[in-house]
Amino acid sequence: MRLLVVCFALLWACGSVVADGYPMVQSGRELRFPDDHGSHPAYRTEWWYLTGWIRDGEGKEYGVQITFFRNRPRVAEDNPSAFAPKQLLFAHAALASPGHGRLRHDQRAARTGFGLVQAAQGDTDVRIGDWSLQRTDGDFVARIAAREFRLELRFRPTQPLLLQGDGGYSRKGAQARQASYYYSLPHLAVSGSISVDGATRQVSGTAWMDHEWSSEILAPEASGWDWVGVNLKDGAALMAFRIRDQQGGTLWAGGALRSRNGETRILAPGEVHFEARRRWRSPRSGATYPVAMRLRAGDLVLDLEPLMDDQELDARRSTGTIYWEGAVRAVRDGAELGRGYLELTGYWKRLRL
Repeated sequence: MRLLVVCFALLWACGSVVADGYPMVQSGRELRFPDDHGSHPAYRTEWWYLTGWIRDGEGKEYGVQITFFRNRPRVAEDNPSAFAPKQLLFAHAALASPGHGRLRHDQRAARTGFGLVQAAQGDTDVRIGDWSLQRTDGDFVARIAAREFRLELRFRPTQPLLLQGDGGYSRKGAQARQASYYYSLPHLAVSGSISVDGATRQVSGTAWMDHEWSSEILAPEASGWDWVGVNLKDGAALMAFRIRDQQGGTLWAGGALRSRNGETRILAPGEVHFEARRRWRSPRSGATYPVAMRLRAGDLVLDLEPLMDDQELDARRSTGTIYWEGAVRAVRDGAELGRGYLELTGYWKRLRL
Protein backbone atom coordinates (compact mmCIF):
# COMPACT_ATOMS: atom_id res chain seq x y z
CA MET A 1 0.00 0.00 0.00
CA ARG A 2 2.81 2.41 0.87
CA LEU A 3 4.39 1.71 -2.54
CA LEU A 4 1.07 2.51 -4.27
CA VAL A 5 0.76 5.78 -2.34
CA VAL A 6 4.31 6.78 -3.25
CA CYS A 7 3.73 5.93 -6.94
CA PHE A 8 0.52 7.97 -7.00
CA ALA A 9 2.29 10.91 -5.36
CA LEU A 10 5.05 10.76 -7.96
CA LEU A 11 2.55 10.64 -10.80
CA TRP A 12 0.69 13.63 -9.36
CA ALA A 13 3.91 15.59 -8.98
CA CYS A 14 4.74 14.90 -12.61
CA GLY A 15 1.31 16.08 -13.74
CA SER A 16 0.42 12.63 -15.07
CA VAL A 17 -2.34 11.07 -12.99
CA VAL A 18 -3.42 7.93 -14.82
CA ALA A 19 -7.09 7.23 -15.61
CA ASP A 20 -8.07 4.03 -17.43
CA GLY A 21 -4.41 3.47 -18.20
CA TYR A 22 -3.94 6.84 -19.92
CA PRO A 23 -2.30 9.98 -18.51
CA MET A 24 -4.72 12.78 -17.72
CA VAL A 25 -4.34 16.24 -19.12
CA GLN A 26 -3.79 18.66 -16.24
CA SER A 27 -3.27 22.38 -15.85
CA GLY A 28 0.17 23.61 -14.90
CA ARG A 29 2.17 21.48 -17.31
CA GLU A 30 4.56 23.70 -19.23
CA LEU A 31 4.79 22.89 -22.92
CA ARG A 32 8.38 22.45 -24.05
CA PHE A 33 9.71 22.68 -27.58
CA PRO A 34 10.82 21.07 -29.79
CA ASP A 35 9.79 17.99 -27.76
CA ASP A 36 6.10 18.88 -27.76
CA HIS A 37 6.10 19.19 -31.55
CA GLY A 38 6.58 15.43 -31.47
CA SER A 39 4.35 12.52 -30.49
CA HIS A 40 3.00 11.79 -27.01
CA PRO A 41 2.35 8.04 -27.28
CA ALA A 42 1.10 7.50 -23.71
CA TYR A 43 -2.01 9.60 -24.36
CA ARG A 44 -5.14 8.20 -25.97
CA THR A 45 -5.32 10.44 -29.02
CA GLU A 46 -3.34 13.14 -30.81
CA TRP A 47 -3.45 15.11 -34.05
CA TRP A 48 -1.39 17.45 -36.20
CA TYR A 49 -3.76 19.54 -38.29
CA LEU A 50 -2.92 21.90 -41.16
CA THR A 51 -5.45 23.98 -43.09
CA GLY A 52 -4.93 26.83 -45.50
CA TRP A 53 -5.76 28.82 -48.60
CA ILE A 54 -3.35 28.59 -51.52
CA ARG A 55 -3.17 30.19 -54.97
CA ASP A 56 -1.45 29.01 -58.15
CA GLY A 57 0.33 31.13 -60.74
CA GLU A 58 -2.90 31.71 -62.66
CA GLY A 59 -4.63 33.08 -59.59
CA LYS A 60 -6.79 29.99 -59.00
CA GLU A 61 -7.54 29.44 -55.33
CA TYR A 62 -7.75 26.19 -53.40
CA GLY A 63 -8.44 25.12 -49.86
CA VAL A 64 -6.07 22.50 -48.49
CA GLN A 65 -6.32 20.30 -45.40
CA ILE A 66 -3.81 17.75 -44.03
CA THR A 67 -4.33 15.91 -40.76
CA PHE A 68 -2.37 13.12 -39.09
CA PHE A 69 -3.96 11.32 -36.14
CA ARG A 70 -2.35 9.01 -33.59
CA ASN A 71 -4.33 6.67 -31.35
CA ARG A 72 -3.24 4.39 -28.53
CA PRO A 73 -5.90 1.65 -28.41
CA ARG A 74 -4.32 -0.18 -25.44
CA VAL A 75 -4.40 -3.46 -27.35
CA ALA A 76 -1.62 -6.08 -27.17
CA GLU A 77 0.74 -3.71 -25.37
CA ASP A 78 2.58 -6.64 -23.77
CA ASN A 79 2.94 -8.45 -27.09
CA PRO A 80 6.58 -8.23 -28.29
CA SER A 81 5.58 -8.76 -31.92
CA ALA A 82 6.26 -5.89 -34.31
CA PHE A 83 2.81 -6.57 -35.76
CA ALA A 84 1.03 -5.75 -32.47
CA PRO A 85 -1.23 -2.67 -32.93
CA LYS A 86 0.16 -0.68 -30.00
CA GLN A 87 -0.17 2.63 -31.85
CA LEU A 88 -2.48 3.39 -34.78
CA LEU A 89 -2.02 6.21 -37.27
CA PHE A 90 -4.59 7.77 -39.56
CA ALA A 91 -4.32 10.61 -42.06
CA HIS A 92 -6.77 12.73 -44.03
CA ALA A 93 -5.98 15.07 -46.91
CA ALA A 94 -8.31 17.22 -48.96
CA LEU A 95 -8.18 19.76 -51.76
CA ALA A 96 -11.11 22.13 -52.34
CA SER A 97 -11.56 23.83 -55.71
CA PRO A 98 -14.89 25.50 -56.57
CA GLY A 99 -14.52 24.69 -60.28
CA HIS A 100 -14.39 20.98 -59.50
CA GLY A 101 -17.69 21.09 -57.60
CA ARG A 102 -16.85 18.59 -54.86
CA LEU A 103 -14.09 18.02 -52.35
CA ARG A 104 -11.20 15.87 -53.48
CA HIS A 105 -10.03 13.84 -50.49
CA ASP A 106 -8.18 10.71 -49.48
CA GLN A 107 -7.23 8.88 -46.28
CA ARG A 108 -4.75 6.42 -44.81
CA ALA A 109 -4.80 4.07 -41.81
CA ALA A 110 -2.06 1.78 -40.47
CA ARG A 111 -0.41 0.44 -37.32
CA THR A 112 3.04 1.80 -36.51
CA GLY A 113 6.12 -0.21 -37.27
CA PHE A 114 8.87 -1.30 -39.64
CA GLY A 115 10.02 2.29 -40.27
CA LEU A 116 7.17 2.84 -42.73
CA VAL A 117 4.56 4.07 -40.25
CA GLN A 118 5.62 6.20 -37.30
CA ALA A 119 4.88 9.16 -35.06
CA ALA A 120 8.26 10.10 -33.65
CA GLN A 121 8.87 11.66 -30.26
CA GLY A 122 11.06 14.73 -29.78
CA ASP A 123 9.92 16.63 -32.89
CA THR A 124 7.35 16.39 -35.66
CA ASP A 125 7.96 13.35 -37.86
CA VAL A 126 4.73 11.56 -38.72
CA ARG A 127 4.42 9.26 -41.69
CA ILE A 128 2.24 6.58 -43.24
CA GLY A 129 4.14 5.27 -46.25
CA ASP A 130 4.34 8.06 -48.84
CA TRP A 131 2.31 10.45 -46.68
CA SER A 132 4.43 12.45 -44.24
CA LEU A 133 4.67 15.57 -42.12
CA GLN A 134 8.08 16.57 -40.77
CA ARG A 135 9.57 19.63 -39.11
CA THR A 136 12.73 20.55 -40.98
CA ASP A 137 14.84 23.67 -40.28
CA GLY A 138 11.93 25.12 -38.32
CA ASP A 139 9.40 24.58 -41.14
CA PHE A 140 6.73 21.91 -41.47
CA VAL A 141 6.99 19.93 -44.71
CA ALA A 142 4.07 17.83 -45.95
CA ARG A 143 4.25 15.24 -48.73
CA ILE A 144 0.94 13.65 -49.67
CA ALA A 145 0.41 11.23 -52.58
CA ALA A 146 -3.38 11.00 -52.78
CA ARG A 147 -5.45 9.30 -55.46
CA GLU A 148 -6.66 12.49 -57.18
CA PHE A 149 -3.89 14.91 -56.24
CA ARG A 150 -0.40 15.27 -54.85
CA LEU A 151 0.83 17.85 -52.34
CA GLU A 152 4.44 18.96 -51.77
CA LEU A 153 4.07 21.87 -49.38
CA ARG A 154 6.26 23.76 -46.93
CA PHE A 155 4.71 25.70 -44.05
CA ARG A 156 6.97 28.39 -42.58
CA PRO A 157 6.10 30.00 -39.22
CA THR A 158 5.84 33.79 -39.33
CA GLN A 159 4.45 34.27 -35.80
CA PRO A 160 5.15 32.80 -32.35
CA LEU A 161 3.29 29.78 -31.03
CA LEU A 162 -0.22 30.50 -29.78
CA LEU A 163 -0.80 28.47 -26.59
CA GLN A 164 -4.49 27.75 -26.25
CA GLY A 165 -6.37 27.95 -22.96
CA ASP A 166 -4.26 28.27 -19.84
CA GLY A 167 -0.72 28.04 -21.19
CA GLY A 168 -1.66 25.16 -23.50
CA TYR A 169 -4.17 23.46 -21.17
CA SER A 170 -7.45 23.76 -23.10
CA ARG A 171 -10.71 22.84 -21.38
CA LYS A 172 -13.33 21.06 -23.48
CA GLY A 173 -15.97 20.42 -20.84
CA ALA A 174 -17.26 21.02 -17.34
CA GLN A 175 -14.93 18.40 -15.86
CA ALA A 176 -11.29 19.43 -15.59
CA ARG A 177 -10.16 16.14 -17.13
CA GLN A 178 -12.13 16.94 -20.31
CA ALA A 179 -9.23 18.86 -21.81
CA SER A 180 -6.34 18.72 -24.21
CA TYR A 181 -2.84 20.10 -24.47
CA TYR A 182 -3.19 22.43 -27.42
CA TYR A 183 -1.17 24.99 -29.33
CA SER A 184 -1.56 26.66 -32.71
CA LEU A 185 0.65 28.24 -35.34
CA PRO A 186 -1.38 30.87 -37.25
CA HIS A 187 -0.24 32.72 -40.38
CA LEU A 188 2.04 30.01 -41.72
CA ALA A 189 3.53 31.00 -45.08
CA VAL A 190 2.87 28.23 -47.61
CA SER A 191 5.01 27.41 -50.63
CA GLY A 192 5.42 24.38 -52.85
CA SER A 193 3.38 22.56 -55.44
CA ILE A 194 0.17 20.67 -56.03
CA SER A 195 -0.41 18.14 -58.78
CA VAL A 196 -4.02 17.83 -59.93
CA ASP A 197 -5.86 17.21 -63.21
CA GLY A 198 -2.64 16.07 -64.87
CA ALA A 199 -0.68 19.26 -64.16
CA THR A 200 1.73 20.39 -61.46
CA ARG A 201 1.26 23.95 -60.23
CA GLN A 202 3.46 26.08 -58.00
CA VAL A 203 1.43 27.57 -55.17
CA SER A 204 1.71 29.96 -52.25
CA GLY A 205 -0.63 31.04 -49.50
CA THR A 206 -1.34 31.17 -45.79
CA ALA A 207 -2.17 28.34 -43.38
CA TRP A 208 -2.97 27.44 -39.80
CA MET A 209 -1.61 24.52 -37.75
CA ASP A 210 -3.02 22.90 -34.62
CA HIS A 211 -1.40 20.22 -32.50
CA GLU A 212 -3.47 18.60 -29.74
CA TRP A 213 -3.16 15.55 -27.54
CA SER A 214 -5.48 14.22 -24.87
CA SER A 215 -6.89 11.20 -23.11
CA GLU A 216 -10.46 12.48 -22.66
CA ILE A 217 -11.89 15.36 -24.69
CA LEU A 218 -15.63 14.89 -25.02
CA ALA A 219 -18.16 14.52 -22.23
CA PRO A 220 -20.49 11.49 -22.57
CA GLU A 221 -23.40 13.78 -23.47
CA ALA A 222 -21.47 15.56 -26.27
CA SER A 223 -22.33 14.94 -29.92
CA GLY A 224 -19.52 16.82 -31.68
CA TRP A 225 -18.06 20.27 -32.16
CA ASP A 226 -17.89 23.37 -34.33
CA TRP A 227 -14.36 24.81 -34.66
CA VAL A 228 -12.82 27.61 -36.67
CA GLY A 229 -9.32 28.98 -37.13
CA VAL A 230 -9.04 32.30 -38.98
CA ASN A 231 -5.98 34.20 -40.17
CA LEU A 232 -7.14 37.82 -40.17
CA LYS A 233 -5.75 40.16 -42.83
CA ASP A 234 -4.25 42.59 -40.31
CA GLY A 235 -2.09 39.84 -38.80
CA ALA A 236 -4.45 38.94 -35.96
CA ALA A 237 -5.54 35.32 -35.40
CA LEU A 238 -8.74 33.79 -34.04
CA MET A 239 -9.56 30.28 -32.84
CA ALA A 240 -13.05 29.54 -31.54
CA PHE A 241 -14.96 26.35 -30.80
CA ARG A 242 -18.06 25.01 -29.15
CA ILE A 243 -18.84 21.47 -27.97
CA ARG A 244 -22.46 20.61 -28.79
CA ASP A 245 -24.85 18.42 -26.82
CA GLN A 246 -27.11 15.90 -28.53
CA GLN A 247 -29.90 18.46 -28.90
CA GLY A 248 -27.63 20.94 -30.66
CA GLY A 249 -27.06 23.18 -27.65
CA THR A 250 -23.69 24.28 -26.32
CA LEU A 251 -22.01 22.21 -23.61
CA TRP A 252 -18.77 24.16 -23.61
CA ALA A 253 -17.04 26.80 -25.70
CA GLY A 254 -13.81 28.72 -25.83
CA GLY A 255 -11.10 30.16 -27.98
CA ALA A 256 -8.33 32.71 -28.30
CA LEU A 257 -8.00 36.01 -30.13
CA ARG A 258 -4.47 37.31 -30.71
CA SER A 259 -4.25 40.88 -31.93
CA ARG A 260 -1.91 42.07 -34.63
CA ASN A 261 0.23 43.47 -31.79
CA GLY A 262 0.64 40.00 -30.28
CA GLU A 263 -1.65 40.45 -27.28
CA THR A 264 -3.74 37.35 -26.62
CA ARG A 265 -7.23 37.27 -25.13
CA ILE A 266 -8.43 33.85 -23.98
CA LEU A 267 -12.17 33.58 -24.59
CA ALA A 268 -14.41 32.22 -21.83
CA PRO A 269 -17.30 29.83 -22.67
CA GLY A 270 -19.87 32.63 -22.53
CA GLU A 271 -17.93 34.75 -25.02
CA VAL A 272 -18.22 32.37 -27.98
CA HIS A 273 -21.45 31.91 -29.97
CA PHE A 274 -22.03 30.14 -33.29
CA GLU A 275 -25.25 30.86 -35.18
CA ALA A 276 -26.24 28.97 -38.34
CA ARG A 277 -26.97 31.32 -41.25
CA ARG A 278 -27.37 28.75 -44.01
CA ARG A 279 -27.38 24.95 -44.13
CA TRP A 280 -26.34 22.45 -46.79
CA ARG A 281 -27.53 18.85 -47.04
CA SER A 282 -25.08 16.28 -48.37
CA PRO A 283 -26.50 14.21 -51.24
CA ARG A 284 -24.26 11.31 -50.18
CA SER A 285 -24.50 11.01 -46.40
CA GLY A 286 -27.78 12.86 -45.84
CA ALA A 287 -26.14 14.94 -43.10
CA THR A 288 -27.08 18.62 -42.88
CA TYR A 289 -24.34 21.09 -41.97
CA PRO A 290 -24.47 24.82 -41.04
CA VAL A 291 -21.91 25.73 -43.70
CA ALA A 292 -22.45 29.49 -43.29
CA MET A 293 -22.20 30.73 -39.70
CA ARG A 294 -22.24 33.96 -37.74
CA LEU A 295 -19.55 33.83 -35.08
CA ARG A 296 -19.39 36.07 -32.03
CA ALA A 297 -16.01 35.80 -30.31
CA GLY A 298 -15.68 38.37 -27.56
CA ASP A 299 -16.26 41.75 -29.20
CA LEU A 300 -15.60 40.40 -32.69
CA VAL A 301 -18.50 39.44 -34.97
CA LEU A 302 -17.76 37.63 -38.23
CA ASP A 303 -19.80 35.89 -40.92
CA LEU A 304 -18.15 32.68 -42.10
CA GLU A 305 -18.87 31.97 -45.77
CA PRO A 306 -17.66 28.75 -47.43
CA LEU A 307 -15.41 28.62 -50.47
CA MET A 308 -17.92 26.00 -51.68
CA ASP A 309 -20.71 24.08 -49.99
CA ASP A 310 -19.59 20.52 -50.71
CA GLN A 311 -16.57 20.14 -48.44
CA GLU A 312 -17.76 16.96 -46.73
CA LEU A 313 -15.07 14.37 -45.96
CA ASP A 314 -16.08 10.70 -45.71
CA ALA A 315 -13.51 9.16 -43.37
CA ARG A 316 -15.29 5.91 -42.58
CA ARG A 317 -12.38 3.87 -43.95
CA SER A 318 -10.00 5.37 -41.38
CA THR A 319 -11.47 7.19 -38.37
CA GLY A 320 -14.99 5.87 -38.91
CA THR A 321 -16.87 9.12 -39.31
CA ILE A 322 -18.09 11.70 -41.84
CA TYR A 323 -17.59 15.40 -41.19
CA TRP A 324 -17.47 18.79 -42.93
CA GLU A 325 -14.09 20.48 -43.16
CA GLY A 326 -14.14 23.60 -45.23
CA ALA A 327 -12.28 26.67 -46.36
CA VAL A 328 -14.20 29.80 -45.32
CA ARG A 329 -13.95 33.55 -45.70
CA ALA A 330 -14.47 35.73 -42.61
CA VAL A 331 -16.62 38.68 -43.62
CA ARG A 332 -18.10 41.70 -41.86
CA ASP A 333 -20.48 44.14 -43.56
CA GLY A 334 -19.53 42.70 -46.94
CA ALA A 335 -15.78 43.20 -46.45
CA GLU A 336 -13.44 40.22 -46.20
CA LEU A 337 -11.41 40.40 -42.98
CA GLY A 338 -9.68 37.05 -43.14
CA ARG A 339 -9.65 33.44 -44.25
CA GLY A 340 -9.58 30.15 -42.46
CA TYR A 341 -11.20 26.76 -41.98
CA LEU A 342 -14.43 25.66 -40.35
CA GLU A 343 -14.77 22.12 -38.96
CA LEU A 344 -18.20 20.61 -38.23
CA THR A 345 -18.30 17.18 -36.57
CA GLY A 346 -21.11 15.08 -35.17
CA TYR A 347 -23.73 16.13 -37.73
CA TRP A 348 -23.71 12.75 -39.49
CA LYS A 349 -23.61 10.69 -36.31
CA ARG A 350 -22.51 11.40 -32.77
CA LEU A 351 -18.74 11.66 -32.62
CA ARG A 352 -16.99 9.31 -30.23
CA LEU A 353 -13.46 10.00 -28.95
